[in-house]
Amino acid sequence: MTPFGERVRSLRDARGVTLKQMATDLSISSAYLSALEHGKRGQPSPQLVRQICAYFGIIWDEAEELERLADLSHPRVTVDTSGLSARATELANRLSERIGDLDEERIDAILAILDAVPPKTTTRRRVWARRR
Repeated sequence: MTPFGERVRSLRDARGVTLKQMATDLSISSAYLSALEHGKRGQPSPQLVRQICAYFGIIWDEAEELERLADLSHPRVTVDTSGLSARATELANRLSERIGDLDEERIDAILAILDAVPPKTTTRRRVWARRR
């Protein structure tokens, strides 16, 4: 499951909306919506994220948060370490090898470390730059 998929499922459950009903209302297939929720499809398009926000009446900070979760929800990540140190490349490779072995506590600890380091650019800018 992805952060975006988890949040969409939570929104659906909180409002008592079935997956099939939401898919019909958004004019997408229920198989696609299910795959998004379970992390078996890539990031949703910005248009679909906006449709989902409108569907649930999400605005302002909550809409920005859903967009952020969509940016962080690609189930197959490619990490480009060209131009970085050998240790950075080692880190990326070791994380890719071991991420399946990490329990939630260790994942939370690693995320806390990353959250403590201010980014050089925002996630949205990096994603936008890749899509151009």
